[in-house]
Amino acid sequence: MSRYRPPTPSGSKYVTPEGARRLREELDELWREERPRVTLAVQAAAAQGDRSENAEYTYGKRRLHEIDRRVRFLRKRLEGMTVVDPLAPGATRDPGRVYFGAWVQVEYPDRQLRWYRIVGPDEFDLHSDYVSMDSPLGRGLLRKRIDEEIRLELPTGPTTLLVVAIHYGPERPPIPP
Repeated sequence: MSRYRPPTPSGSKYVTPEGARRLREELDELWREERPRVTLAVQAAAAQGDRSENAEYTYGKRRLHEIDRRVRFLRKRLEGMTVVDPLAPGATRDPGRVYFGAWVQVEYPDRQLRWYRIVGPDEFDLHSDYVSMDSPLGRGLLRKRIDEEIRLELPTGPTTLLVVAIHYGPERPPIPP
Protein backbone atom coordinates (compact mmCIF):
# COMPACT_ATOMS: atom_id res chain seq x y z
CA MET A 1 0.00 0.00 0.00
CA SER A 2 1.41 3.36 -1.01
CA ARG A 3 1.60 6.36 1.31
CA TYR A 4 0.99 8.71 -1.59
CA ARG A 5 -2.03 10.93 -1.25
CA PRO A 6 -3.00 13.19 -4.11
CA PRO A 7 -2.95 16.89 -3.21
CA THR A 8 -6.25 18.33 -2.16
CA PRO A 9 -7.65 20.80 -4.65
CA SER A 10 -7.23 24.34 -3.43
CA GLY A 11 -10.26 26.55 -3.09
CA SER A 12 -11.10 29.61 -5.11
CA LYS A 13 -8.31 32.13 -5.55
CA TYR A 14 -10.31 35.16 -4.44
CA VAL A 15 -9.84 37.12 -1.24
CA THR A 16 -11.12 40.40 0.18
CA PRO A 17 -8.60 43.16 0.98
CA GLU A 18 -9.06 42.45 4.70
CA GLY A 19 -8.39 38.74 4.18
CA ALA A 20 -5.27 39.40 2.10
CA ARG A 21 -3.96 41.77 4.78
CA ARG A 22 -4.56 39.15 7.48
CA LEU A 23 -2.72 36.45 5.49
CA ARG A 24 0.24 38.82 4.86
CA GLU A 25 0.34 39.72 8.57
CA GLU A 26 0.35 36.03 9.52
CA LEU A 27 3.17 35.33 7.06
CA ASP A 28 5.17 38.29 8.34
CA GLU A 29 4.66 37.31 12.00
CA LEU A 30 5.68 33.70 11.34
CA TRP A 31 8.76 34.60 9.30
CA ARG A 32 10.07 37.63 11.21
CA GLU A 33 9.07 36.85 14.79
CA GLU A 34 8.10 33.26 15.57
CA ARG A 35 10.63 31.42 13.38
CA PRO A 36 13.68 33.32 14.75
CA ARG A 37 12.41 32.82 18.30
CA VAL A 38 11.95 29.05 17.80
CA THR A 39 15.32 28.81 16.01
CA LEU A 40 17.07 30.35 19.02
CA ALA A 41 15.27 27.93 21.35
CA VAL A 42 16.35 24.96 19.20
CA GLN A 43 19.95 26.20 19.17
CA ALA A 44 19.91 26.52 22.97
CA ALA A 45 18.44 23.03 23.32
CA ALA A 46 21.04 21.59 20.92
CA ALA A 47 23.83 23.13 22.97
CA GLN A 48 22.72 21.11 26.01
CA GLY A 49 24.21 17.96 24.58
CA ASP A 50 22.45 14.66 23.80
CA ARG A 51 19.72 15.48 21.31
CA SER A 52 18.14 12.03 21.26
CA GLU A 53 16.55 12.51 24.70
CA ASN A 54 16.12 16.27 24.52
CA ALA A 55 12.38 17.02 24.28
CA GLU A 56 12.92 20.76 23.82
CA TYR A 57 15.10 20.08 20.79
CA THR A 58 12.67 17.52 19.31
CA TYR A 59 9.57 19.68 19.76
CA GLY A 60 11.42 22.80 18.62
CA LYS A 61 12.46 21.09 15.37
CA ARG A 62 8.90 19.87 14.89
CA ARG A 63 7.59 23.42 15.39
CA LEU A 64 10.15 24.74 12.87
CA HIS A 65 8.83 22.24 10.30
CA GLU A 66 5.25 23.38 10.98
CA ILE A 67 6.23 27.04 10.61
CA ASP A 68 8.12 26.36 7.37
CA ARG A 69 5.20 24.39 5.96
CA ARG A 70 2.76 27.22 6.78
CA VAL A 71 5.13 29.87 5.36
CA ARG A 72 5.45 27.91 2.08
CA PHE A 73 1.67 27.53 1.90
CA LEU A 74 1.01 31.24 2.57
CA ARG A 75 3.62 32.41 0.04
CA LYS A 76 2.27 30.12 -2.66
CA ARG A 77 -1.34 30.99 -1.85
CA LEU A 78 -0.78 34.75 -1.77
CA GLU A 79 1.16 34.58 -5.03
CA GLY A 80 -1.83 33.27 -6.98
CA MET A 81 -4.62 35.19 -5.27
CA THR A 82 -6.86 37.84 -6.73
CA VAL A 83 -7.82 40.56 -4.27
CA VAL A 84 -11.43 41.56 -4.93
CA ASP A 85 -12.55 44.82 -3.38
CA PRO A 86 -16.35 45.02 -3.64
CA LEU A 87 -16.17 48.73 -2.71
CA ALA A 88 -13.86 49.69 -5.58
CA PRO A 89 -15.54 51.85 -8.25
CA GLY A 90 -17.15 49.59 -10.83
CA ALA A 91 -16.39 46.40 -8.88
CA THR A 92 -20.05 45.50 -8.33
CA ARG A 93 -21.95 45.41 -11.57
CA ASP A 94 -25.35 45.26 -9.95
CA PRO A 95 -25.67 46.20 -6.25
CA GLY A 96 -29.02 44.39 -6.18
CA ARG A 97 -27.30 41.03 -6.73
CA VAL A 98 -25.09 39.00 -4.41
CA TYR A 99 -21.45 38.98 -5.47
CA PHE A 100 -18.19 38.17 -3.73
CA GLY A 101 -17.69 40.32 -0.63
CA ALA A 102 -21.37 41.12 -0.13
CA TRP A 103 -23.21 40.97 3.16
CA VAL A 104 -26.44 39.04 2.69
CA GLN A 105 -29.31 38.85 5.15
CA VAL A 106 -31.30 35.63 4.86
CA GLU A 107 -34.50 34.53 6.50
CA TYR A 108 -34.78 30.97 7.74
CA PRO A 109 -38.07 29.03 7.68
CA ASP A 110 -38.56 29.78 11.40
CA ARG A 111 -38.47 33.55 10.53
CA GLN A 112 -35.01 33.96 12.07
CA LEU A 113 -32.85 36.56 10.25
CA ARG A 114 -29.08 36.17 9.88
CA TRP A 115 -26.34 38.12 8.08
CA TYR A 116 -23.59 36.33 6.12
CA ARG A 117 -20.65 37.70 4.17
CA ILE A 118 -19.46 35.86 1.06
CA VAL A 119 -15.66 35.55 1.27
CA GLY A 120 -12.85 33.38 -0.07
CA PRO A 121 -12.00 29.97 1.39
CA ASP A 122 -8.95 31.39 3.20
CA GLU A 123 -10.91 33.81 5.36
CA PHE A 124 -14.23 32.25 6.34
CA ASP A 125 -12.81 31.27 9.72
CA LEU A 126 -12.38 34.92 10.76
CA HIS A 127 -15.97 35.33 11.92
CA SER A 128 -18.94 33.08 12.34
CA ASP A 129 -20.81 35.36 9.90
CA TYR A 130 -18.35 34.67 7.05
CA VAL A 131 -19.15 31.88 4.60
CA SER A 132 -16.87 30.61 1.87
CA MET A 133 -17.95 31.17 -1.69
CA ASP A 134 -17.14 27.47 -2.23
CA SER A 135 -19.56 26.26 0.49
CA PRO A 136 -23.08 25.12 -0.44
CA LEU A 137 -24.56 28.23 1.22
CA GLY A 138 -22.07 30.53 -0.50
CA ARG A 139 -22.66 28.95 -3.92
CA GLY A 140 -26.41 29.14 -3.36
CA LEU A 141 -26.31 32.85 -2.47
CA LEU A 142 -24.09 34.03 -5.33
CA ARG A 143 -25.93 36.00 -8.04
CA LYS A 144 -29.24 35.95 -6.12
CA ARG A 145 -31.45 39.02 -5.72
CA ILE A 146 -33.60 40.25 -2.87
CA ASP A 147 -36.72 38.05 -2.39
CA GLU A 148 -35.14 35.08 -4.21
CA GLU A 149 -35.18 31.70 -2.49
CA ILE A 150 -32.29 29.30 -2.02
CA ARG A 151 -32.83 25.59 -1.52
CA LEU A 152 -30.15 23.86 0.53
CA GLU A 153 -29.61 20.26 1.54
CA LEU A 154 -28.68 20.27 5.22
CA PRO A 155 -27.90 17.24 7.42
CA THR A 156 -31.30 17.80 9.03
CA GLY A 157 -33.00 17.79 5.63
CA PRO A 158 -33.75 20.23 2.84
CA THR A 159 -34.47 23.84 3.76
CA THR A 160 -35.34 27.01 1.91
CA LEU A 161 -33.81 30.40 2.71
CA LEU A 162 -35.01 33.79 1.49
CA VAL A 163 -32.66 36.66 0.59
CA VAL A 164 -33.92 39.66 2.55
CA ALA A 165 -31.17 42.28 2.15
CA ILE A 166 -27.84 42.83 0.38
CA HIS A 167 -25.15 45.23 1.58
CA TYR A 168 -21.67 45.99 0.29
CA GLY A 169 -19.12 47.16 2.83
CA PRO A 170 -16.42 45.86 5.16
CA GLU A 171 -18.72 45.85 8.19
CA ARG A 172 -22.04 44.14 8.72
CA PRO A 173 -24.86 46.68 8.51
CA PRO A 174 -26.32 47.72 11.85
CA ILE A 175 -29.35 45.78 12.99
CA PRO A 176 -32.36 48.11 13.27
CA PRO A 177 -33.96 48.31 16.74
